[in-house]
Amino acid sequence: MGDRMAKTALFDGLVTAAKALSSGRRAEIVDVLAQGERSVEEIAEEIQQSVANTSQHLQHLLRAGLVRTRRDGNRIYYALASDRVADLWAQLRDVAAEHVAEVERLASGYLGDRSDLATITRADLKRRLARKDVVVIDVRPVPEYESGHIPGARSVPIENLAQSLKTLPRDADVVAYCRGPYCVYADDAVRALRRRGRTAIRLEDGFPEWVRAGLPTESGQTA
Repeated sequence: MGDRMAKTALFDGLVTAAKALSSGRRAEIVDVLAQGERSVEEIAEEIQQSVANTSQHLQHLLRAGLVRTRRDGNRIYYALASDRVADLWAQLRDVAAEHVAEVERLASGYLGDRSDLATITRADLKRRLARKDVVVIDVRPVPEYESGHIPGARSVPIENLAQSLKTLPRDADVVAYCRGPYCVYADDAVRALRRRGRTAIRLEDGFPEWVRAGLPTESGQTA
């Protein structure tokens, strides 16, 4: 029979990752890093926290083995330690959405009423991309687009959407996507395009889900 203290220590160790994700801000950081590598300053701006607070959260994630670092001059860049970390966050998020009743209310409070937003599945978007009868826009920040995006997608950060309208064909359906099912950027883009008379829909979830489905991606400069 095994030692009780040793077993307790083992199970305490097994929940290290879960403990690291027990903070909503750290979960939000993982959600950002699921899009690609970012500097501390960029992460702080995305989660609207000070650089000092963001650094503390990143240290928790680093000690838990969930992120890795890279130094470039005076800047430190963070990335997820592996794809399994993104998978862990997605599973935790999805379990909460399915089993925690309050999540639906919280999501509605943040995202608003989505009943007027048409969506497209990943499979349908893949088929339409093959037919080349759709324009796809990536409304995430440019560094995330450059880290990886759906092939052929145009980089149109949500804050630049109004200026980019003239570059989008008027007679084409537009599909917007961003970070995932709880990312508001694509919702905002679809609503803005529809107000201007465009046919616009959003991808059912986001780029990380596209990647996990094994669908093709590309990286590099903006299109």
